[in-house]
Amino acid sequence: MKDFQKILKRSKMSNATRCAACKSLRRRCPQDCVLAPYFPPENPRRFADVHKVFGASNVTKMLQELPEHFRAAAAECMSIEASTRIRDPIYGCAGLIFGLQQQIIQVQSELAKTKSEMTLHNYVQEKQNQVQEDYVVDANGEYDGGEELLWLLNSSGQQNHHINFDNQQQQDNYSHQ
Repeated sequence: MKDFQKILKRSKMSNATRCAACKSLRRRCPQDCVLAPYFPPENPRRFADVHKVFGASNVTKMLQELPEHFRAAAAECMSIEASTRIRDPIYGCAGLIFGLQQQIIQVQSELAKTKSEMTLHNYVQEKQNQVQEDYVVDANGEYDGGEELLWLLNSSGQQNHHINFDNQQQQDNYSHQ
């Protein structure tokens, strides 16, 4: 009689805390249920997705064939693949991965462009500082090396800061007379 009470008590407990898989399949949840650790009763949607995509018997077989230390990762992977496959029935995880790869390529391109713009800006800034330090006026009072500065300013896209040395030289010549 005591054995029957133990079995009855255990079956009541197992049915009260059935895993999401056993609830979904409307069966008793045995104590050694392979699916119970990975599909808790609090998250029935997780098992429903996996069951819809892979089938309960296939999931059970896959988990039983794996060593126990790999089962949690396998159940997590199946859950992710199933939910992604339901959202995107054609491409599933492959579509998600492709989209993320495209985002990485776009960000890498933007980063390379920004780095090249920074390099150019630093180069122009360095040359402008160098030209200011090396500002040389020859014997006639004319600036020497202005073409290089004009080229640097024009090539860096800073046309707003364009310096017209011809006008500056003409003004200098008038002021000396």
